[in-house]
Amino acid sequence: MLNFEDTTPTRAAAPMPQDTPQPAEPVSAALTGIHDTRRIKAEDKRIINGDADVNQLVPFKYNWAWQKYLDACANHWMPQEVNMNRDIALWKDPNGLTDDERRIVLRNLGFFTTADSLAANNIVLGTYRHITAPECRQYLLRQAFEEAIHTHAYQYIVESLGLDEGEIFNMYHEVPSIRDKDEFLIPFIDTLCNPNFKTGTPEDDQKLLRSIIVFACIMEGIFFYVGFVQILALGRMNKMVGAAEQYQYILRDESMHLNFGVDLINQIKMENPHLWTPEFRVEIAGLIKKAVELEYAYAEDTMPRGVLGMNASMFKEYLRFIANRRCQQIGIDQLYPGAENPFPWMSEMMDLKKEKNFFETRVTEYQSGGALSWD
Repeated sequence: MLNFEDTTPTRAAAPMPQDTPQPAEPVSAALTGIHDTRRIKAEDKRIINGDADVNQLVPFKYNWAWQKYLDACANHWMPQEVNMNRDIALWKDPNGLTDDERRIVLRNLGFFTTADSLAANNIVLGTYRHITAPECRQYLLRQAFEEAIHTHAYQYIVESLGLDEGEIFNMYHEVPSIRDKDEFLIPFIDTLCNPNFKTGTPEDDQKLLRSIIVFACIMEGIFFYVGFVQILALGRMNKMVGAAEQYQYILRDESMHLNFGVDLINQIKMENPHLWTPEFRVEIAGLIKKAVELEYAYAEDTMPRGVLGMNASMFKEYLRFIANRRCQQIGIDQLYPGAENPFPWMSEMMDLKKEKNFFETRVTEYQSGGALSWD
């Protein structure tokens, strides 16, 4: 544990008896960068394995990371700002939703309530300490907070609807299609969160890069998308509009997380081209294929029959389309040539360059939660 106590002595210290516990180790110089008193230059910084002072945010080298931090702060929102009254009335109405629609809502909440907690733990306990660019660390701190907001949002929906919290929050243990996705992710969390793991060798640097790719391109870039489509489709039909509004904001955040992760991956590749071997690319392609299979299994489980004008088979094409985009973003050949998007209304939300007013009730180009504008 890091010791941040003020150890400045106020008087001469007495000799320490032999059986007195020794003081904690000082904060690692590699972590703080305070071992070097020279003024750093932008070119001194590196995404990983940097030896420049991580406490010196400026001069900027990675302006894209700082801009993403500013953009994320400008899009702040809180779950309680969304009115859930219509959702509550609809959920309590025995004829308000079909059994298939209720299954979608419950399975969605069962996956997402813990997924964003997994993402937050991976950032705070793993990724953050291995990234040595302070601009990127600044964004990761904001991202971790947003993951907390998302977990809060799902809990807020569960509480508003009066759902069985034990059932929802344990689905990642008890529902195979959810458990299988989480078990796919856990090894990559464990790698980075292991206190003995350190970067600095090609093998360990590839482990870090692999985990970042899994979380940016697979977890946030593939595993979230069936659920997003399903709840947003409900919103388009004027059902569960409060939950759908929150999912829309969450998708906006997660797309920014994905875009930051892609930039981070490509910057690491640029600074460490020896890591991007043909063998490593084949391995990454295999992980993406496996992720598509797992997410399609989740689609089949959540939609055993056609509902909302969609069926599970449509998601097979959609996930292949998404996977191709992820491959393209990080420099891997497409895995499913010719795959098309069966949900064209989602395309603008994936790009997130300029969102339109999706539900025709509220614009999402907001600046802060307290200043959301209405049409």
